[in-house]
Amino acid sequence: MPARPVFVSYSQADREPAFGVVGRVESSGIDCWIAPRDVTPAADWAAEIVEAIAAARVMVLVFSSNTNDSPQVRREVERAVHHRVTVLPFRIENVLPSHSLEYFLSSQHWLDAFPPPIEPHFARLAEYLRALLRTEAPAAAAATSGSYAMPPGTASTGPVPMLLDAAQLHRLESELAGYIGPFARHLVKRAAATAAGPESLIVLLGAEIESEPDRQRFLRSCRQLLRLRE
Repeated sequence: MPARPVFVSYSQADREPAFGVVGRVESSGIDCWIAPRDVTPAADWAAEIVEAIAAARVMVLVFSSNTNDSPQVRREVERAVHHRVTVLPFRIENVLPSHSLEYFLSSQHWLDAFPPPIEPHFARLAEYLRALLRTEAPAAAAATSGSYAMPPGTASTGPVPMLLDAAQLHRLESELAGYIGPFARHLVKRAAATAAGPESLIVLLGAEIESEPDRQRFLRSCRQLLRLRE
């Protein structure tokens, strides 16, 4: 079974939005694994799900009140955490996780798919996943080699520049805080630890902003700030 970077976990009652996620994310060039579409005929269903989770880099959890009532989803999330797969809850309903899920999700970042229409939220999810998947491989290389590697498929022309200095990060933090408040400090610190470069960093931070016009203003402002320091 070929590995796919994104595993989509969902309750059967949320099948329509789950496949909506898959359609939008795959249209952006990111392969997803979702049951029952990707289960091999006559295969051991449970074994294939476990293998697909272990091979994934991100689990998108389509989250609603139905999720809280699904033992199957809970088991999938447990396996993802066990394999250190990033779990990204994508809330399609304004509800909190049950106690059995809260342990696994309380420290995770959330993306909300409300208020309607849902399509802009699908687009934001796809943008966030593109940035996240671009940065995970360089971050893993940095953990073992002490330097950043080029993203797959990118020709190396020399050393990869280091990330921003403290003053630049503080300026990005101030920009983001204007949109989401004091939590910006934590988000900048976390994103800076995994981003492959300044552009990936500001895209990751921009994905935290709900409003598309605000997000675009933030990205433009950050790019201007970074050009001033180049």
